[in-house]
Amino acid sequence: MQLLRKWTSIIGLLWLVLLIQGCSAVRLGYNNAPQLSYWWLDGYFDFDSNQSVKVRADLQSLLVWHRKEEVPLLEQQLVRLLAMSQRDITPAQVCSVYSELQARAVATMETAATTLAATAVTLQESQLQYLDRAFEKKDREWREEWLEGTAEERAERRLKRAVEWSEWFYGSLSTAQVTMLTGRFANSQFDPQVQHREKLRRHQDLQATLRGLQAKPTARAQADLRALLTRTIVSADPSYRQHLEQLVQENCVTVAALHNSTTQRQREKLLKTLQDYRADAQALANPS
Repeated sequence: MQLLRKWTSIIGLLWLVLLIQGCSAVRLGYNNAPQLSYWWLDGYFDFDSNQSVKVRADLQSLLVWHRKEEVPLLEQQLVRLLAMSQRDITPAQVCSVYSELQARAVATMETAATTLAATAVTLQESQLQYLDRAFEKKDREWREEWLEGTAEERAERRLKRAVEWSEWFYGSLSTAQVTMLTGRFANSQFDPQVQHREKLRRHQDLQATLRGLQAKPTARAQADLRALLTRTIVSADPSYRQHLEQLVQENCVTVAALHNSTTQRQREKLLKTLQDYRADAQALANPS
């Protein structure tokens, strides 16, 4: 279920997602994150006028917190990535970077859950039904992309995204590099059925939790949302946990293999890109 993840980490993850858009977009998108986040959330909950005022203010406060506490840590991570960018790396190093970025996202999730709890307790049944309809629409789109078609077609879609992302950082990939990625995705452990079951489980958990929050004291609601967050990060489904760990390890191996195959020109492109993003982080942490 991606709603909780996007709701509670939207400011932090927005900064990361916007990396592929270029430096000016990073700064513009980050500084406008409260407004962008509000409209995204409103598309799921259809806030009333009182909720709108509260959510807008809370998202602005969340941005202030994130700029002060998290952006400097993201800059530190970029410094480490810069040091790694010009040498070969191991899958363990890639997984370490993944774990650190996940920790930063979780920190933002926890703060957002605390910040937005006061609004969560005011959600009405009609708004939760609105959420259900929005989820059903997104779920149909997800099924069309990941459950329909053959395994080869799904692997091709994953490959296309991976190549686009890789070429943003490294420049054009060689035929040999694309062939390597093609083989890895063709033999991937990725199982859309497992992913879909987890999406449904998380949505049901979210709905049950939100319904249980109505009229609760804010402190209790905060605790319930943090518990929901824990269940989202560490699934109650052991088969999904195993599947996710396999995918993480698989992706770490693939990223390391791709990086280690890069030419000096590709690594120079990566270096320049990371340097630009570090400058973004510095500018965002210290706005004039």
